[in-house]
Amino acid sequence: MGSMTSKPWLLFVLLLILSYCTACFSVAGDTLSAGQSLSGNDALLSNGSKFELGFFSPGSSLKNYLGIWYKNFDEKNPVWVANRENPLSDRSSLRLNLSEDGNLLLFGNSSNIPFWSTNLTFRGSNLTEAILGDDGNFVLRDRSNPSTIFWESFDHPTDTWLSGAKLGIDKVTGKAKQFISWKNKEDPAPGVFSFRLDPNGSNQYFLEWNRSQIYWSTGVWNDKTQTFANVPELTSNVLVFNYSFVSNETETYFTYYLFDPSYRSKFVMESTGKIQLLAWLSGPLEWKSFWSQPAAQSNVYGLCGAFGVYRDNISSPCECLKGFEPFSKNYTSLNDWSGGCVRKSPLQCENNTYANGKKDWFRKITFPRLPVNSKAYSAASARNCEEACMNSCSCTAYAYNSSGYCVIWEGALLNLQQLSDGGEIMYLRLAANERQSTKGKKWKVWVAVLVPTTGLILCLFICFSIKGKLKPVGEKAPSNNLLLFDFNTGLDAINEEMNTNSNMKKKEKDFELPLFSYESVSIATNNFSAVNKLGEGGYGPVYKGKLLRGQEVAVKMLSKRSGQGNEEFRNEIILIAKLQHRNLVRILGCCIERDEKILIYEYMPNQSLDVYLFDPIKNKMLAWETRVHIIEGIAQGLLYLHQYSRLRIIHRDLKPSNILLDSEMNPKISDFGMARIVGGNDTKANTNRIVGTYGYMSPEYAIEGLYSIKSDVFSFGVLLLEIISGKKNTSFYNRSSLNLLRYAWELWVDDQSLELINSTIGYPSSSSLPLRFINIGLLCVQESPTDRPTMPDVVSMIRNEHAPLPKPKQPAFTTGWNMMDTNPTIDSAGNCSNNSVTISTLEAR
Repeated sequence: MGSMTSKPWLLFVLLLILSYCTACFSVAGDTLSAGQSLSGNDALLSNGSKFELGFFSPGSSLKNYLGIWYKNFDEKNPVWVANRENPLSDRSSLRLNLSEDGNLLLFGNSSNIPFWSTNLTFRGSNLTEAILGDDGNFVLRDRSNPSTIFWESFDHPTDTWLSGAKLGIDKVTGKAKQFISWKNKEDPAPGVFSFRLDPNGSNQYFLEWNRSQIYWSTGVWNDKTQTFANVPELTSNVLVFNYSFVSNETETYFTYYLFDPSYRSKFVMESTGKIQLLAWLSGPLEWKSFWSQPAAQSNVYGLCGAFGVYRDNISSPCECLKGFEPFSKNYTSLNDWSGGCVRKSPLQCENNTYANGKKDWFRKITFPRLPVNSKAYSAASARNCEEACMNSCSCTAYAYNSSGYCVIWEGALLNLQQLSDGGEIMYLRLAANERQSTKGKKWKVWVAVLVPTTGLILCLFICFSIKGKLKPVGEKAPSNNLLLFDFNTGLDAINEEMNTNSNMKKKEKDFELPLFSYESVSIATNNFSAVNKLGEGGYGPVYKGKLLRGQEVAVKMLSKRSGQGNEEFRNEIILIAKLQHRNLVRILGCCIERDEKILIYEYMPNQSLDVYLFDPIKNKMLAWETRVHIIEGIAQGLLYLHQYSRLRIIHRDLKPSNILLDSEMNPKISDFGMARIVGGNDTKANTNRIVGTYGYMSPEYAIEGLYSIKSDVFSFGVLLLEIISGKKNTSFYNRSSLNLLRYAWELWVDDQSLELINSTIGYPSSSSLPLRFINIGLLCVQESPTDRPTMPDVVSMIRNEHAPLPKPKQPAFTTGWNMMDTNPTIDSAGNCSNNSVTISTLEAR
């Protein structure tokens, strides 16, 4: 003892070791008390040693979860997972705390922010304790009164239904308990298959795909026989159940118990879409299957995802259609096909390959039964049916029968099965380069014919080009009569005229655009009468014109008071005349006489999107399906601008007033006066002259003058949320929510996102689709450009509606600086923009 007192440092070390050991064993048995914690290698063991609670990593995954499993089995097959959507990476830093206020908190990765919590709002005390029961239920209770339960894991099930747990609906809170499959054997995140009680009160249970499509049911509970209509007797000679169905004023639920408590059992909602009863009776600790539904794997709906085909005669049950590839090869290697398949090559209408001589085609396929969700039309012939599909970019397949019915599928094809030869015929739409050549060695013949022909054509072209350049000096290109709709002159004349009148730099001239006379434009618009005026924006007024053949055009005139000028005018001509896509407005020509700058467009009879979106009467005309169609069209147009056009274009002013609607409500992006070209593989640039519209500009562009394709993605996200909600982003000024982005984010955090949807337009049959669009919109408006998806990603998210989506981060402009707080800026001419929300010029800070 004397040596200890003579060496105080040794005593100090021993005290540290003792305190460490005390901490190591501070959690023992089945209980976690207030102030205690469970570390990465600790575990709670139920009183009868049936269940264990601790941390685990499924399969070969390096991710860590807090879960409960049956003790002593060779494999840890968790029956409950706490943080199934928020895995942790570092096992050594994991700890489960029971806080002083009575909440369970899961920490990890040296963070002070919990990754998971019981999230109780009551103020507890140090008498609260967490205990793991022999039934596998993990509960928070009052230690002084154990019957007072604050929280229990049975109320928050994952994929497993244990004996004694209730499966049903709490009629007081409206909360339903359902079992949702894992994504795959290495990812406990919610998959696409679930088992739940019918929320409509029919007292039967459903197996569902994507929480929407029912593919098996128990049938209605029969009080007399005390069983379900479609469920056979589960009791065997040794495995005897005591089960009951309860329905009263407060709750409806089904529960079961085993008569012999020494046996172990569980119902599992498998990632394969089946629900299975597994049990252990005696002998080696291995699970045996006693019952499963549906009986045949082929009866599971959508097992192989979008454009995936189920086959029951191969080791891997799923494969992609020809022309498609797995959305994620990492997932499919684990037999997780929830993401389905995606096209290897985009269709003609998505990348404008038709303009280059290529065209989509249809491949004949035979299935025992055709997919659901088709649309039927009357068609005179199979050819007419094919043309109807070809003319719709959203059409992915068609079928035609001798009765004259044309069946068309739009979007993803689901539940495709190839179980045997024969069946019904469908024609799948594929990209041009997916067509296999059948010409064999005939290519040599074609070369022999085409080479001399091409040479002859080239010689003739050179001769005509030389002849065209020999015109007399000073000869001006003639202007066309708009009334005759005669497009014979080109952009060469426009550039020459503009350079003569305005001293503008000459641009590259490689295409033609008609030049119309001012007189013919004036006649077509009835001398620009107020009756023909369609509206006015930051550029100037827009008029409707009528030609002699009855065709209608839109005439946009640059206002003398506009902050826009020669640069925007030339930009519009050069860019939009080179761009050809069904979701971009088509320019027909221009007029530059009498010091006027006038653009002629195809006429859009349904005007612009904002006319419908923010009008309390007209917004009811935009049904849910129409809004989805508009969102998809805008996404396709932006995808073309960013990736598939001859030039990589950043629009910089995407907003509802710049989305025009044709007679069939097809959206067309317009107003390219502020657009910019980025060369080669560049996707971003910067500027000291910021242009755009409040509420739609990304933060990096509005504040620093940095613009990129991700700036357009931000604008698209705002536009998407406006279309879904019918609310203008900047209409929230002086309200509790700063803007629409903040309002949408608050609803998302509170799990109330469906409140964002405009209630006057109705809802689709499944809530998953609007929630998916809101998720995509929030991903697009994230503050950091690197967090936002690209337009190819966005289009893929929209088209593969069953593929998993990442969680969004908090949007820009939801805290701190607000775009609406910025004062209007004076343009270079010294005048305020006549559009109160459009920035003509803004110097970057």
